[in-house]
Amino acid sequence: MNKIIAKENFSDKVVKFEIEAPLIARSRKAGHFVMVRVGKKGERVPYTIASSDPVNGTITLVIQRVGKSSEKVCQLEPGDYITDLVGPLGKATHIENFGTVLCAGGGVGVAPMLPIIEAMKNAGNRVITVLAARNKDLIILEDQVRKFSDEVIVMTDDGSYGQAGNSARTG
Repeated sequence: MNKIIAKENFSDKVVKFEIEAPLIARSRKAGHFVMVRVGKKGERVPYTIASSDPVNGTITLVIQRVGKSSEKVCQLEPGDYITDLVGPLGKATHIENFGTVLCAGGGVGVAPMLPIIEAMKNAGNRVITVLAARNKDLIILEDQVRKFSDEVIVMTDDGSYGQAGNSARTG
């Protein structure tokens, strides 16, 4: 079982967890994920590892409440335990020095993009990142993204923060 060290609510639907997982923290790479199960009869759900701290032996997951299983995870508090946590799983993202890379994500999609941004920067790339969301309250991890980006462009559908833009518009 893995202990929840910290919890931060980004919004009523999006929660960031720091979880004790020293072996995963030391071996994860950008693009890896974990399988999480809460309760003996709980569903196994994949979540991308948003970041890790090998020194403190923790991983960070950003979870959006969308159903029963994610709701169970989001109800956990610091000091509680996750029943099963397996990983790192999946194929790591291919990282190399391409020169300039553009990373774009919106809402909770920024969480799995963060380790890719960091790895691309550490590989010597110039990193331009676009963060997007419906409104300012839904922009997450901006400070962390800025740390590893040469340029950050923020866009909100309603224009409440950064540049106004709405990819859903037609015509």
